[in-house]
Amino acid sequence: MAPPVATFSQPEESPILLSKQNGHLAKTDAAFKVQEDYEGNYQFAPIEEAEVSRAMIKRYFNIMYERAVSDVVIIGAGSAGLSCAYHLAKNRPDLKITILEANVAPGGGAWLGGQLMTPMVVRKPANKFLDELGVVYEDEGPFVVVKHAALFTSTILSKVLSFPNVVLMNATAVEDLIIREDFQGRQRVSGVVTNWTLVALNHDTQSCMDPNVITAPVIVTATGHDGPMGAFSAKRLVSAGLLKELGNMRGLDMNRSEPAIVNGTREVAPGLIMAGMELSEHDGANRMGPTFGGMMGSGIKAAREAMRILDSSQIVNGKVVG
Repeated sequence: MAPPVATFSQPEESPILLSKQNGHLAKTDAAFKVQEDYEGNYQFAPIEEAEVSRAMIKRYFNIMYERAVSDVVIIGAGSAGLSCAYHLAKNRPDLKITILEANVAPGGGAWLGGQLMTPMVVRKPANKFLDELGVVYEDEGPFVVVKHAALFTSTILSKVLSFPNVVLMNATAVEDLIIREDFQGRQRVSGVVTNWTLVALNHDTQSCMDPNVITAPVIVTATGHDGPMGAFSAKRLVSAGLLKELGNMRGLDMNRSEPAIVNGTREVAPGLIMAGMELSEHDGANRMGPTFGGMMGSGIKAAREAMRILDSSQIVNGKVVG
């Protein structure tokens, strides 16, 4: 049984908020003295500083409140996480999809190609995903080249954020996993423990700064290979006793790595789907280096796995009960 249709509570009507209602502006431009004149007479509508604060706070904390129970949480907004979010949001507009990214800037390592060069190489057949997104490329036979990696990343990020059922919380770190005993007596990943990234990086310098939590029946983890916050869920499975040891990422071999990552994308523990290069640390797969088709394909497969789990589960208040 699929989860209930996603709902998003709009901020309540307030005189300090300019919001569209029924397709019309709550306050029309005619009510303000504004002028778009680039000859020295450009004039903005008036604003109070408190209006800016309230406009941000009301919307952001409304999102936090509403997404405390999500349908799918995606950890990591790199190329795999964003590909997963796009495929999920496009095919299941009923799902509440919440993306958490530890960095201020989403996109992971997909803003550049290899060694800080700009072109992005994508092996076929992953170019079909570029076609779907409308990203242009040069065809080199067995692979294609996007002129700048940022063209892919900015395009998919824009499209993902345009879906009404997707929320992205960047500068937000996942500090832990919620792990509960499920209806079958198994240890199940049932949500995430979150905090502002700057708080997470300063636990040793301040007194206790407790986290927040998000409950979800499916977690997709795509935090990349080992690094400051990479392979987080894979490492946490070991310390939580749900995985004996990490496989540890092997040396670079593009021909082995990309199919291994796409084909190996799966539910590695009840409730937790692993995608992208984090999987190489979990399974002991080869790294792929500066070729990105495997990340796209892994994200799409993770989305398919998430839909399969949701469609085969009975879910109540974000918990799998049957």
